[in-house]
Amino acid sequence: MNNLRFEALRKIANQERSVYVPNDNRFDHFAENVLDDNKLQNYLSKSAFKEMTQASHKGTQINRSLAEQIAQAMKVWALGKGATHYTHWFQPLTGATAEKHESFLDFTKTGDAIAALDGSQLVQQEPDASSFPSGGIRNTFEARGYTAWDPTSPAFLFGKTLCIPTIFVSYTGEALDYKTPLLRSISAIDNAATDVCKYFDKNVQKVIPTLGWEQEYFLVDRILVASRPDIILTGRTLLGHGSSKGQQLDDHYFGSIPTRILAYMNELEEECMLLGIPVKTRHNEVAPSQFELAPIFEEANLSVDHNALLIDVMKRVAEKHNLEVLFHEKPFAGINGSGKHNNWSLATNTGVNLLSPGKTPMSNLQFLTFFVNTIAAVLDYQDLMCASMMSASNDHRLGANEAPPTIISVFIGKQLTKVLTDLEHVSKGKLSPEEKTDLKLNVVGKIPEILLDNTDRNRTSPFAFTGNKFEFRAVGSKANCAKPMTVLNTIVANKLEAFKENVEKLLAKDTKMKKDDAIFNALRDMIKEISPVLFEGDGYSDAWVKEANKRGLYHAQNTPEALQAYVAQKNVKLFEELNVLSERELKARLNVDLEHYTLAIQIEGRTLGDLSRNHIIPTAIKYLNTLIENVKGLKDIYGDKYTQHAHEQMQLIERISNHIAEINTGVNRMIEARKKGNAIEDGFEKSLAYCNTVKPYFETIRYHCDKLELLVDNSLWPLAKYRELLFSH
Repeated sequence: MNNLRFEALRKIANQERSVYVPNDNRFDHFAENVLDDNKLQNYLSKSAFKEMTQASHKGTQINRSLAEQIAQAMKVWALGKGATHYTHWFQPLTGATAEKHESFLDFTKTGDAIAALDGSQLVQQEPDASSFPSGGIRNTFEARGYTAWDPTSPAFLFGKTLCIPTIFVSYTGEALDYKTPLLRSISAIDNAATDVCKYFDKNVQKVIPTLGWEQEYFLVDRILVASRPDIILTGRTLLGHGSSKGQQLDDHYFGSIPTRILAYMNELEEECMLLGIPVKTRHNEVAPSQFELAPIFEEANLSVDHNALLIDVMKRVAEKHNLEVLFHEKPFAGINGSGKHNNWSLATNTGVNLLSPGKTPMSNLQFLTFFVNTIAAVLDYQDLMCASMMSASNDHRLGANEAPPTIISVFIGKQLTKVLTDLEHVSKGKLSPEEKTDLKLNVVGKIPEILLDNTDRNRTSPFAFTGNKFEFRAVGSKANCAKPMTVLNTIVANKLEAFKENVEKLLAKDTKMKKDDAIFNALRDMIKEISPVLFEGDGYSDAWVKEANKRGLYHAQNTPEALQAYVAQKNVKLFEELNVLSERELKARLNVDLEHYTLAIQIEGRTLGDLSRNHIIPTAIKYLNTLIENVKGLKDIYGDKYTQHAHEQMQLIERISNHIAEINTGVNRMIEARKKGNAIEDGFEKSLAYCNTVKPYFETIRYHCDKLELLVDNSLWPLAKYRELLFSH
């Protein structure tokens, strides 16, 4: 009992449990380490501050003189809080954040040391950054990638470093990150939605997509993770027999938070408060050792930044509590995985949520306009929605008992379905006074009352309406929210533009038609088309798969095929017309995602082979030798009659030997499949080969390894077991 696993268990038993006591006035410290507008205006002249906010609001370029003033303000504020360095903080296509720290240190002409940050250093930098994935947009030896300041997301202090949120683009201005297309999509939906809003309120000057993510994650003991190379290298367990107790009792869900975990959460929330991340909710999730946190809704760009920052903060705080935070969508087989539900809506500068019904029929007509257009957008671009959520890691979660399937459908509830049905039967053309009264009072007017009772949530739906927002439930816990949000913003912007064009045609065709009649007519035509994507039933059932096929809905078979949606002709046209992504940028992202998929499976395959041959098989052989020696001893004692006394041992020896042989055969075949896959040059074909010929061996090898876990002496087993990883708090 002297292996790493048991040494880890001893350390856990003896370690001191940390109890973090939060500051009593913690809310007074909210955004203390963020240079938001309230603080920035104290460092700028009134005219400079007004100029900056106008530029930020309209998306116009900030001139050199103003940039110099803002840079000085940032420097003074940061130095006053003890900062020593600054960095352009960005989100490359690796899925993680990136930063290159520069000291404030500089020298005058006379050689005196000073702290410096000028406007040019604030606005743009040229980091080396040549090793970040570009999908073919630039070669490795071409180091000219540029980071450019995003003034719509405030700078913040992380440790002793001033972090300046930026985009990351190539020399030719092509996006190499997640933020750039997100900002472009935000501009696209702002323009399209504002135009439509003016049908209802001329005071609307801006529409902002909002996002509230729900981050699920696992926390396991850091010491135990040291005995699990698979968790260290891949983020999930490639081996491990399920614990006899898992989530079947539902006793963890919303239960009392363990003391050690609560200490972690308290410190995490204190750090979030300082960084202006408005964390609101925390609770135990369904699976043991699984938890969730969620913030208050924010503007989408800032919300995406906050989620990316949160991932770093969670990891750092976890280290202090001897914990490891796991963001993989399926770190443990047989229990729930983790998602990152993206709750999306649209807000106006007048303070109205466009996906929330109002108090008047006209405001409810506005709600229906954006509600129906969103559903229509999802129907038209199911393939893009699917591509935005698919990955090698999320594959393990999607379609299982806690996550939606890869068939995109929309859940709206029976009550709203009836409202749409009633609208569908609105007579074509101008409405009679009686029809309009009935429609406004009995159909549209009663929507707020209907939604009070419309609280049912279909957990099998990838995209569900939940009262005042749409919840994209299928997004994985590791994902950067910018990816699905860019797609959603873009497709809805496209649909809103088409809707406005249709309304204008109706009004031009009949100059006596009133505006609300034209809107009702346009909505009626759309409602007739969106029914195939609406679904209220069980998304896990085989019947739904058959029904979805009859409806002609898109159904992704695997990630490599799903990702091809990015370069489908209709989708390239969509992104290019709205200036969100060019065809070259889309092809680059496809290449990056395919390569990431292949490499993720490749790393898992190599890790599984190493674990099987260097950990599992030697341990099984060691125990096998013990059994053989036991049988020899029985033969010495009982002579020829030993077989009746050694019957069980002989059977056990045979079973263990068979499992060892199957593991070894499986690893050999997996390696050969990997070699063939590696010889393929085309990125798509290589990813398909890894998907269809390499990945299937994982389950075969795992099956036999997990059977050995039940047969081999517990004291010899080298890897921390599920019961230890999940219940060692």
